[in-house]
Amino acid sequence: MIEKEKLLSDAFEKIIGNKPEKISKLPQSGSYREYYRLELAENSLIGAINSDKKENIAFIEFTRHFLKCGLPVPRIEYEDLQNNIYLLQDLGDITLFSHLQNVRSGDQFPPELVSIYKKILELLPKFQIEASVGLDYSKCYPRASFDKQSMMWDLNYFKYYFLKLAKIPFEEQSLEEDFQTFSDYLLTCGTEYFLYRDFQSRNIMLSEGEIFFIDYQGGRKGALQYDVASLIYDAKANIPVILREELLDHYISTLKKYIDVDEKPFRQYYYGYVLIRIMQAMGAYGFRGFYEKKEHFLKSIPYALENLEWLIRNTDIPLEIPALREVWTNLIRSDELAKFRDNAKDNELKVTITSFSYKDGVPEDFSGNGGGFVFDCRALHNPGRYLEFRDLNGHDAPVKEFLNRERAVAQFLNSVYNLVDGSVEIYLQRGFSDLMVNFGCTGGQHRSVYCAESLGAHLRKKFDVKVLVNHTRFPGKTK
Repeated sequence: MIEKEKLLSDAFEKIIGNKPEKISKLPQSGSYREYYRLELAENSLIGAINSDKKENIAFIEFTRHFLKCGLPVPRIEYEDLQNNIYLLQDLGDITLFSHLQNVRSGDQFPPELVSIYKKILELLPKFQIEASVGLDYSKCYPRASFDKQSMMWDLNYFKYYFLKLAKIPFEEQSLEEDFQTFSDYLLTCGTEYFLYRDFQSRNIMLSEGEIFFIDYQGGRKGALQYDVASLIYDAKANIPVILREELLDHYISTLKKYIDVDEKPFRQYYYGYVLIRIMQAMGAYGFRGFYEKKEHFLKSIPYALENLEWLIRNTDIPLEIPALREVWTNLIRSDELAKFRDNAKDNELKVTITSFSYKDGVPEDFSGNGGGFVFDCRALHNPGRYLEFRDLNGHDAPVKEFLNRERAVAQFLNSVYNLVDGSVEIYLQRGFSDLMVNFGCTGGQHRSVYCAESLGAHLRKKFDVKVLVNHTRFPGKTK
């Protein structure tokens, strides 16, 4: 038995009374920590070995505090910080991510899975707000808060390990200035809460019908939005956009039970934190994938790019950051990264449907293919002319009922279906990857939204293709 396994075996014996019959090394994740399962009859514990003493202290101190607060984290059964080991309650092998893979069918999330996500988001404020009181932030590692320095570390991680290694061009000084502007903006929202730091589906366990949280040793003070962004935009979880917005709504409604929330700025900051989280994650994909040659990290790149594409189409961060925006666009258009999309989704056709206002112009096709369709809805009867519909949009039941009664709308959509169906069939036969369809009207509010949603529902029902629906004037209600 090697020395580190002997240390764990001896520790197990001190707790259980006998040495384990079986010691199994668990698969390694994105860190350098090692985990083992130690078993004897009905007894089972998880042993951790980590040479980073400060990280061990942070984990153990946080765990003690969270347990005192009644939060669902694993019990610490034994610790030996001098030898860099500790033993934990065994929560099994089912993470939220593995459960998601087992029960999910295509892009659909079963109600049971949605319920789990909502329960997780109901528990999150207990960590962020309740447990923040009395937490010893001096034990945080490597910093006590997700401050300017932390953000710049993440942004430079993204720059040097992803942009450089993926051969994405950028102008060093201009990008550095935009990093400064972006991080300064993010720090203007409240940052006095506990920030879990890596709040994603692999760090949430499902054990005997209960939810548990692990791997919070990187926690520190920070903004509420960061952890929500981490969970909802967890790349390979690939949560549908409309469900992301539903989950965000659920989190905000839960949060209001703890603090006052001004929703508009909260959401604006949220999308900013989504972007910095995606860039941090892409830095990790670059370091682990490009640099360390661990190919499974590269499989997350297509999902990150798809999330980035949706965000720059549908959200508006109130900042002048031209160099950073150019980098995001170059990432989406990169030939170097396109191969990862192709490898991940061989022969999968994505149909992007966008509603827009002609005041803003026709949306850009970031796939680089050009072409597709632009349908002008302005000849259709406009609900926006009537006072009772003026503050509503194409998602709202009264507007849908109004347009459903219009024979011209049905005729228009049938013509659209015939045209688009023909292209989808040919694109599938020829192995094309992208088709863009745009619906425009005067304000991008009623008719174009309704038509985009109608086509999306039609295509999902008829074809086995990925359908992404964007609304440039109403990003919070997309599919």
